[in-house]
Formats: sequence, structure tokens, C-alpha cells
Amino acid sequence: MARNVTDDAVFEPDDFAGEGEAASGFGDEQLQPLPRPEDPLGESSIIGDFSPILGEQVVRHHVGEDESLEKVRHRRKGAAARRTRVGFGVFAATMALIIAAAAIWVHSLNASMRPDPDEYRKLVEALAAPGVTSDSNAHPNAFYALIVGSDERKDVEGARGDVIMLARLDPDDGTVDLISIPRDTMVNIEGHGTCKLNSAYTYGGAEAMVKAVSEFAGVPITHYMEIGFDGLVQVVDRLGGIWIDVPEAFTAGKEHFAKGAQRVTGERALIYARERHSFGGGDFTRVQSQRQVVSGIAKQVMDASPAELPSIIGDIAKMTTTDCSIRDLVSLALAFRRAGIKVYQTSCPSYAYDADGVSYVATMYDEWRGLMCRVDAGLEPDDTDAPIPKTQSENKALGAAPNGAGPRDYHELAQTSLSTENTEKTD
Repeated sequence: MARNVTDDAVFEPDDFAGEGEAASGFGDEQLQPLPRPEDPLGESSIIGDFSPILGEQVVRHHVGEDESLEKVRHRRKGAAARRTRVGFGVFAATMALIIAAAAIWVHSLNASMRPDPDEYRKLVEALAAPGVTSDSNAHPNAFYALIVGSDERKDVEGARGDVIMLARLDPDDGTVDLISIPRDTMVNIEGHGTCKLNSAYTYGGAEAMVKAVSEFAGVPITHYMEIGFDGLVQVVDRLGGIWIDVPEAFTAGKEHFAKGAQRVTGERALIYARERHSFGGGDFTRVQSQRQVVSGIAKQVMDASPAELPSIIGDIAKMTTTDCSIRDLVSLALAFRRAGIKVYQTSCPSYAYDADGVSYVATMYDEWRGLMCRVDAGLEPDDTDAPIPKTQSENKALGAAPNGAGPRDYHELAQTSLSTENTEKTD
């Protein structure tokens, strides 16, 4: 910390003298000798106490014959008061500038995270009011957020929703449920008929994606966050890399990944999150990899000190699109840090399905409803033995997926197809 030189310094009169000048530093004027103890005021003079500035240094000040000691003291107090006012004024002005600069910085960050005004207005209209959940009494501060990873890149025109995750966050107990919904999930989109779920993003952007996933899961979505490929690389690198656990060794291009836990850079995290051809589980293994990346980012952020969080989140915010403000994100991160974050990962129960020559992912509706009931109740997502509370069992919208376009009689199809049940290990 910078220290003012007056804190400990002791100055001598000669310290203020230039070459050929008197010790006072005021040309021909000479400081009078210090008064003797028996003559404390000296002859027509007093000792001026400048100790607030020069420690114990004292300076002789000439006094006229008609000037009393009281007048001099009064004058000295007035000068001190003026110095105090000037000092406070400078401090206040400096603080005002700092606060204004910080406000501009935060405003610019908030603005950088928003889509264009028209898209932002539509997104906000599609989102639920903050704090709304289907079980607000038992979990008053829990909420759902949609996380979308788009394939948007600087050198590629257009973008698609490549990663789709529904997250339930409860800052009171630190629980985060990450639920992958395969991008090729077969759904009906109004005005477009049977489509893959990520088509909603292509046709209507963030607003359409929020509406489609909210209807499919049967829950209100309060917040939205989107990150592109370039942004993901920058976020991971800003955090100094993240930890992933590769289920089986593979090579993608020039990059080789050994099996097991390892720390990866942003570029390698992106390759891992996109790879599917190297795994027997295809898309079902890929969504598991994507959850690892998101979870790895969250854990690295939580490991940062409270003092570092605003800077880290500010940098991450520059690379994302969201309805949240910087204040929202910092507050949320601090709340999860206090509670101790616990991340549960799972997927929408699904299976591979071909229809009219198009490869889709179809939904196991009964299993999806059970999963959403457990998630909404704050239970472990994959604990199928946990009893479902009445609030969730009576909520017919949870996991109903009325916009699902896959076969409703699916059990035999799922048993003979590649599915989440026969490819994914427990996260």
C-alpha cells in the first residue's frame, strides 16, 4: 500500500533550502531562532505548529504588534478548516469519478450481454417472473434457467443451438441440476411442424428456444444464458483451464485425449464438447461431455476468492448473451459459494429414432415426467426410488412434453435402440 511520506518523515530546515538560499526556502527571509522556554512567545513572535504536515517540525511565524495570540490561533484554525474542506472536496470528487466510472463499466458490460433490443424484449416476455417455480413454498428461491451453446463463430454466418441444457438452481442449499436435452429431440414447433429441437433457435432465436423447452419440460424458465464456440474457448482460458473426465481415449484431428481426469484449455474443451463420432454412445455421450464442461466452468468460478469473482464474472459476461445483470451473476455466485455448490447431472431419457429418412432423438415420456418431478421437488434427479411429493405428482404439466413428436408407445423401440439408458454412465 502506498504510504504518505509525512507519516514517519522528520524534516530539517535545510531540507527546504536551495543552493545559496536561506534554510526557510523563502529567499532572504530568515527563520528566527526558536524561543527560549522562559520566553515562550519570543519577542513579537509565536511558534507556528505545523505538525499535521511536518511531524514535529516547527516554524517561526512573525506577528505584528497589534495582533493578539487569540487572533493568530483563530486564523490558524480557519486555515486548518479550509485545508480540511479542500481535502474532503478532492476526496469526494475522486470517489464520485470512481463510482461514475464503475457505473459506466457495469452498464457497458450489461449492455454487451444483451441481444439486440427487439430480441431482448421478446426474450424477456418469454421468461417467467423471477422466483417463480412450480414448488415455490418448499423452495422459494429456486428457479430454472436455460443454457444454450450455439455454434456461432466469427468466420461462420448464422448459428444453431448446438447445446441445450435446462438448469434448476437453488441458492439456498447450493444445488444445481443440469439436464441435457438432445438437440435432435423430435418436437412440434408451431408454424414449422415436426422438427429437431434446436430448430427453434434457428427459426426464432432465444425467445423460441425458451418457449419450446419450457413447454417440453413443463416448468417456467426465469433466466437465459447463451455462449458461442469462440466465447467458450475464451471463458475456459480465462479460468486457467477446467477439469474433465474423459470416458475413453480418442483422437480428434491433431488432438489426442487420454482416458481419465485431466485439465484442458479452451480449445480442447470445445473439441471435447463437440466430439461424438469417437464414442460408441454418439450424441448421448456428447451431451454428457457437454455437462462436464459446464460443470467444470462452474466449479472453477466457485473456487475463486470473493474478491476475484466480480472481475472473473465481468470477463465471462463479455463472452455471453443473457438477460441477467452483472449484479445478478455476482450475487448468485456468492450465494452458491456460501451454501457450497452441489451439481447433479443427467439427461432427458431418450433413444435414437429414424422417421422419413431423418435421424431424430425421441423421448421416453414416462421416464421424463418422473425425472422432472424429482428435479422440481429438489430430489436427486436419478433417484428413481425417491417418493414424489404431492405438489409435483399433482402437477400434470411437469415433464408432460405436449410438443414432443416422438411415438407415445415407445417402450419396445427404446429397448432395441441406442439410448441414454444403455450408453450414459452416472455423472
